[in-house]
Amino acid sequence: MPVTIIFLGPLRDLAGEGERAVPAPLDWAGLLLAVGPEVAEQLQQDRVNVACAGRVLADKTTLAAQDGDEVALLPPVSGG
Repeated sequence: MPVTIIFLGPLRDLAGEGERAVPAPLDWAGLLLAVGPEVAEQLQQDRVNVACAGRVLADKTTLAAQDGDEVALLPPVSGG
C-alpha cells in the first residue's frame, strides 16, 4: 500500500491537489522529493508541521511512514 500525503491550507494550492499517493516507506528526504520544490521549501520552515499516522512529529525530519500511513502537511493556523 502507498503512503498518502495530504496537503492542507495553502500547501494544497501550491501542490495543486489535496492528496498524493507515493510508494512506502517514506522518510524526510523522500517526502521533500515527492512534494515538489515549492512545497518542499515551505516544509523546511519551522512553522510548518508534519503529522504521520495521526501524530504530529516533534522533529519532522524523523518521518518514517510505512504502508498505508497518512502524512499530513500542516501549515500554520491563522484566523480569529
